[in-house]
Amino acid sequence: MQFRQQALAKLQSPEELDLPVRFARPQGWLALSVTVVVMAAASVWAVTGTVASTLSAPAVLTHGEGSYILQSPVAGQVTEVVAQEGERLPANAPVLKVRTAQGGTTVVRTVAAGRVTALAATIGAIISTGANVAAVEKVAHADDPLYATVYVPAESAATIPANAAVDLTVQSVPTQQYGVLRGHVKAVGRSVQTPQQISSFLGDSQLGEQFTKKGRPVAVLVRLDRSAATKSGLKWSSADGPPFALTSMTLATGSIRLADQRPVDWLLP
Repeated sequence: MQFRQQALAKLQSPEELDLPVRFARPQGWLALSVTVVVMAAASVWAVTGTVASTLSAPAVLTHGEGSYILQSPVAGQVTEVVAQEGERLPANAPVLKVRTAQGGTTVVRTVAAGRVTALAATIGAIISTGANVAAVEKVAHADDPLYATVYVPAESAATIPANAAVDLTVQSVPTQQYGVLRGHVKAVGRSVQTPQQISSFLGDSQLGEQFTKKGRPVAVLVRLDRSAATKSGLKWSSADGPPFALTSMTLATGSIRLADQRPVDWLLP
């Protein structure tokens, strides 16, 4: 009954048009102002700002011409290993000797000048025609520069700009202490690499399988930045870098900086 009387009184009373209108409290105005400023800044950044993206992929340090796998032209027994691992040889230099079933001796020689990185044959071993007996890196001079080869997914190769900056995390170098190795893209391959092609270039069949586990990649050749201030002769993100020189066939992970994109390009479908 009480509620009914209050409702009748409300209907009979005139509209309270003469009362002052209550505006938002100061705290509300402050929150609204902050929201407007943030939205305005976000809109400006979406139109004029840029977003940097990177592409990470496995890499290996090599000399520019790569390596090759030396194969025996005949079958027989290895009677002598002439070369040693790490030795730099000219073209047509003897590597090992093989005695054939006919009693003759064949000398297996290098195809091109380079450094012997691995010897697969030992004295007394029986080998077949075409057997892999050594891996030779194509480097004629001790001061030939090192490069990095990054094996990127084929679908991402087209997004790599010319001379893109590259950071290389070298497995044998403590990153927290010495940082990353600096470089720039020299060339991007035009075709995908098979395990056999990678193995032939690097002189290592295991790396050929390792770099193609997720599909056939494209090889990106990276020129390492030089620096006379470091013991390695290369430029690092730290001031000095590691206190030793790097060698070929050192594994790394390459992070390639792609072209900057505007946020509106990837925010909008």
